[in-house]
Amino acid sequence: MTKKELRVDYKQKRNLLTADIIEEKSIKIANRIHKLPIWQFSFYHLFLSIVKNKEVDTEPLLTLLQGMDKQIVVSKTEKNRSLKNYLLLDTTSIRISNLGIPEPVDGIEVPEEKIDVVFIPLLAFDSNGNRVGYGGGYYDVFLQKCRKDVLKVGISLFEACPTITDIATTDVPLDYCVTPSQVYQF
Repeated sequence: MTKKELRVDYKQKRNLLTADIIEEKSIKIANRIHKLPIWQFSFYHLFLSIVKNKEVDTEPLLTLLQGMDKQIVVSKTEKNRSLKNYLLLDTTSIRISNLGIPEPVDGIEVPEEKIDVVFIPLLAFDSNGNRVGYGGGYYDVFLQKCRKDVLKVGISLFEACPTITDIATTDVPLDYCVTPSQVYQF
């Protein structure tokens, strides 16, 4: 399937989910992530969920990262399809952007090369680690600025889809994708 077809299909699948189902699946995902061999690092980039889009709730994962005393990095979208990254502190003010994304207002900026692990939002992914997001390209641009060895961990409410047929050379594949029922390693 093409990215466009998958976007339509997986948005429809998400729309069928209740808040209780998303909460249950999100907790299962956080528990699976806890078992990944990724905890020797310091800086973890985490997206803050867009509730209206019925994304994975990252609150359980945020709690896990805080409990492990990790440096949590959150981003703010820029007009040039890039992300500006900030350290998430108790004092960080979060606001909803024009795109509906919870973002930091400002704070201590973190350069991409400091980030060790990136948790990536997505709509769908395939068994080769290719992913489909909303189509803005923000994460592809961001990941290309990160170190080559940054760990890319997708988080999905659904299992791997059939092969994504229109992968571009600028698409950055995942190292892992975690779903409520399993961990995929690529």
